[in-house]
Amino acid sequence: MKPEAVYFFGTCVVDLFFPEAGLAGIELLKREGVRVVFPRDQTCCAQPAYNCGYHEEARAVARGQMALFPKPLPVVVPSGSCAGMMKHHYPDLFEGTPEHAQAVAFAARVHELTQFLVDVLGVRLTDRGGPEKVTWHSSCHGLREMGLETEPKALLSQLSNVTVVPLKRERECCGFGGTFSVRYPDISAAMVTDKIADVASTGAPTVLSADAACLLNIGGALSAAGSAVRPRHLADFLWERTRES
Repeated sequence: MKPEAVYFFGTCVVDLFFPEAGLAGIELLKREGVRVVFPRDQTCCAQPAYNCGYHEEARAVARGQMALFPKPLPVVVPSGSCAGMMKHHYPDLFEGTPEHAQAVAFAARVHELTQFLVDVLGVRLTDRGGPEKVTWHSSCHGLREMGLETEPKALLSQLSNVTVVPLKRERECCGFGGTFSVRYPDISAAMVTDKIADVASTGAPTVLSADAACLLNIGGALSAAGSAVRPRHLADFLWERTRES
């Protein structure tokens, strides 16, 4: 059953680097008749601290986020990475604490944006754009934690004038991995070099993903290599092609 309202957790990377993706995600939800609630004090999902082993600090951040979404509404997140943290790691993070039940209940309400659009809202799209070729990057957390594989492609398949050219190494990591790229910069650089070579081989002028962090890394590498390929969040791409002018 379609909910009347949802919370929207924008993520810090979307907020700072891809705000148009967050706005597009909200518009896609609103078009389906869903009221979107955006708590202004939201910040990070706590994943960086959690991945570095600073669990007490991560709990403090996660505690603050959960408090901002008190009503029993779905929490929609335009990122497989942040959604994975909130849905699968919050319960573990609060294991053995008085807040464990709260974390479990909160996690059960978390949805990645494209999964929510497809699996809950059953969105049907009308393509209003001209012929375009794109390629698609699947993020590691989206794939392996959220099981995000068919939903983005189901949305893209509804765009009659869009051709998706698959990457040969779509399921490989782009090398970002949050703090991984800081701790192991040489390995990270080698991985993203492989990724942008794969992107270039498709001939597509646009690379899409549902994770802004991946796009930040891939886009930076493309720019440094002098490539004109544009990194775009799927929500932004979908909204641009399907909104009425």
